[in-house]
Amino acid sequence: MAELVGKVVNGVLQDANNAITTTKKETKGTSELGKDAFLQLLVCQIQNQDPLNPQNDTEFVSQLATFSQLEQMQNLNASYEKSQAFSLIGKDVIVNSEDSTGKETQVAGKVQYVNASGSTVQIYVNGQLYDIDDLYAVMDESYVKNVCAPSIDKSYKFKYDADKPSASIVEVNLGEDEYAADEVALVINKKLIDPSNFKLDGNKLTIFGGAFADLPNGSYAVAVVFNDNDYTTIEDKISVEIVNSKVKPEEEKPDDTDKTEGDKTQGDEDKTDKTEE
Repeated sequence: MAELVGKVVNGVLQDANNAITTTKKETKGTSELGKDAFLQLLVCQIQNQDPLNPQNDTEFVSQLATFSQLEQMQNLNASYEKSQAFSLIGKDVIVNSEDSTGKETQVAGKVQYVNASGSTVQIYVNGQLYDIDDLYAVMDESYVKNVCAPSIDKSYKFKYDADKPSASIVEVNLGEDEYAADEVALVINKKLIDPSNFKLDGNKLTIFGGAFADLPNGSYAVAVVFNDNDYTTIEDKISVEIVNSKVKPEEEKPDDTDKTEGDKTQGDEDKTDKTEE
């Protein structure tokens, strides 16, 4: 049986022969075996080895190599985690969260900044910090734009009777977040409609009869232009059929494209003769 080298008193190892002592370090409790704990175990192993049967030097070298690999892996993982978090700044994400009752929910928003102080990495979303481990999904910008941009969900087909003019009502979606709009413009038959002929109240767009008063009988598409950053324009959701209008269609002007190639050639020759004279 191996001979005892000494005993531990109050965290200090007492050597019977050489009175070797070591001071105990205070460490915070953790469930992970970090590099500091690994070094403490290695030092303790060296101090408490059997002097009659010491460990081989190569074993310590192997343990040190393992410790070095462990440290590099931890540093690499921490560096990757931080770079991943910083790449999320300005992007729309979904994170897992808990409400006041402890029920798990999901929160969507844009990452405004990253807190990488200490050993944890957190992202700031909608006025609150979340651990990077709570990240659920990262949304593509084009997808978010399509979802949040202004839109008209239903299709509308109106009939405007010039003898009995009436208003038409359309439900519009003004969008969300930075993609939202607060005003619209109307274009009918390639002409901008006077703002006095329509009214936007929340999501309700009312188009008064005056918007169609100058149009002859026929069917027309009503284009809605939102004042968001991209000036989203929707042309295929609203149509109107006008009847009993007293406005006559504009006479079509002759198109120069109807001229034959011979007429064009003759005209060019006439110009050439006049130049020579």
